[in-house]
Amino acid sequence: MTQSPRSPRMEQLLAAALHVVAERGLRGLTHRAVDRAAGLPEGSCSAYLRTRKALVLALTGYVSERLTEDVEMLAADLTACELGDDQAVDAVTAFFMRWLDERELLLTRMELSLEAARGPGLAALLTAFPRRLVELVESILSARGKDQGDALAETLVASFDGVLLGASSRPPAQRRAFVRQSMEVLMGGLG
Repeated sequence: MTQSPRSPRMEQLLAAALHVVAERGLRGLTHRAVDRAAGLPEGSCSAYLRTRKALVLALTGYVSERLTEDVEMLAADLTACELGDDQAVDAVTAFFMRWLDERELLLTRMELSLEAARGPGLAALLTAFPRRLVELVESILSARGKDQGDALAETLVASFDGVLLGASSRPPAQRRAFVRQSMEVLMGGLG
């Protein structure tokens, strides 16, 4: 995915907004909170993003781009794997552990996903990375002779989201084992 160029200040503001949402939830996302988190004078965020809606939409695009880049890296890692083998399970486990280790990105994505259920504008922006993940899974399934259309791929991607949610609520020391076991179960029958 080609990222639209952003000024260093906009990157700073969006990184601060990511931090604010991860710490306080979407309700805590205000221009003033972003200014404080970025260490900038009051009014800096609103100079770039005039309304709260503009701020939320810009943050959604930022999160979506980062996650889509991650999915593209996973696609490269999985090209030579068989779906149920240890190499594929390891690659997907490492992929999810990166997201779990980037707590702010994952929590903000979850917050935005819940908000997207209430607002179609956000939903449209958040479709890039899950759609790319579904396409990736579908192409891998198809290449392995398990072509079942979008249904199986979409179900697996939804299951992956459940694994992420389940892992995020566990103590950090238990997350890798939970993710690995879950990936073995989900992917094991597909090899």
